[in-house]
Amino acid sequence: MTGNGGEFILGRAVREKERRGICTAPEWGYHMKITFMGAGSTVFARNVLGDCMCTPALREAQIALYDIDEKRLQDSEIILSAINRNVNEGRAEIRTYLGAAQRKEALRGADFVVNAIQVGGYDPCTITDFEIPKKYGLRQTIADTLGIGGIMRALRTIPVLEEFARDMEEVCPNALLLNYSNPMAMLTGYLQRYTKIRTVGLCHSVQVCSETLLKELDMEDRLEGRQELIAGINHMAWLLEIRDRDGNDLYPEIRERAARKNLAEKHKDMVRFEYIRRLGYYCTESSEHNAEYNPFFIKAKYPELIEKFQIPLDEYPRRCVNQIEGWEKEREEILKDGKITHERSHEYASYIMEAVVLDRPYKIGGNVRNDGYIENLPREACVEVPCYVDGTGVHPTNVGRLPLQLAAMNLSNISPQLLAIEAAVTKDRQKIYQAAMMDPHTGAELSLDDIVSMCDELIAAHGEYMKDWQ
Repeated sequence: MTGNGGEFILGRAVREKERRGICTAPEWGYHMKITFMGAGSTVFARNVLGDCMCTPALREAQIALYDIDEKRLQDSEIILSAINRNVNEGRAEIRTYLGAAQRKEALRGADFVVNAIQVGGYDPCTITDFEIPKKYGLRQTIADTLGIGGIMRALRTIPVLEEFARDMEEVCPNALLLNYSNPMAMLTGYLQRYTKIRTVGLCHSVQVCSETLLKELDMEDRLEGRQELIAGINHMAWLLEIRDRDGNDLYPEIRERAARKNLAEKHKDMVRFEYIRRLGYYCTESSEHNAEYNPFFIKAKYPELIEKFQIPLDEYPRRCVNQIEGWEKEREEILKDGKITHERSHEYASYIMEAVVLDRPYKIGGNVRNDGYIENLPREACVEVPCYVDGTGVHPTNVGRLPLQLAAMNLSNISPQLLAIEAAVTKDRQKIYQAAMMDPHTGAELSLDDIVSMCDELIAAHGEYMKDWQ
């Protein structure tokens, strides 16, 4: 699970050092190992590991970079080595590990493991996840979290995570795995239910949720000192409460302003503002994501809704192309003068590691197995709730019951998530069909026969990536 089953060895060792006066937190550096799986995701690796090098308690870590793409792995090594020199006085030790043959050594003795893999990448897998459904009339925006694209991504990724977990159970059984890969709820949910690895799933959207909302509604003056409660599932966690520094409820004004803005102008967050109007609450992830998590907005029968709610169909492939092109230019600039630097970002990873190492509580929005934290969602679901991190691990908090309409929205996503996990565990092709059938967008658009045919075509097209179902 997420730290409830026992004490982290690392946190215990740190507290003993402090007790004996060997170190004075937070200025000291502690020798630990951080393994980054999917280090070829260079920009993200730079952010997370750059954050670690900007954190006094983490600066002297041994950093293991693992990937199956040699060129991208080399790029990451070059860039992170430059950051290590420029902001960390070379204190970290950076090593690279390439391919399955070196994976176990990359993980051996790790205290923290960061997972950021994307199995199959943009080409061929992401392209396939968009183009084949499009033949059946099923359009998507992002397709990495839910929908047929999210289901296929989970089925490609879980077998790889199973191998990671098996290695970790052997060579770093006490490590904390920080999962950043999507589909978050399916991958993290699998790891927490079917492996012994301590795991928490992390997303970017919780940190910026209320700030984004208040800025979009010209309420920046309420940002400082605000109080909030966010809970639900990944990419559909709800801003349940938001108050100003004096404890005044901001939702009445938010609802009024959001409704007025959606009527007055076209903007990029119209889907989530419609959530506020119809459901009463704002949610964490962007409108382009949430447009495909329900049966309401992307509808062949009502094509005018795409324009009305400014829904960017095929958005993720466009982003991938732009990111690939942008990365090549950025890489050239970085490598040209070697002057790359870094400032600590809002990503949770370094703050979690710091909280464990120093045994100092830190609050996050984490993805954990439900176990009753949200009473009206299934216990086996992966939910996103406030958690406290300290030297003994990650501790979720009880939220109680969600408003019924919000629980219903979450349940519509949880059902296909759980079925996709079961498909991965049992290798039962019928479970894949059932996950797709229960997906709210897919089920609203396609017949049962077309859903089965589409799944069969996707499985065949993904070939070796889905060899368990060939």
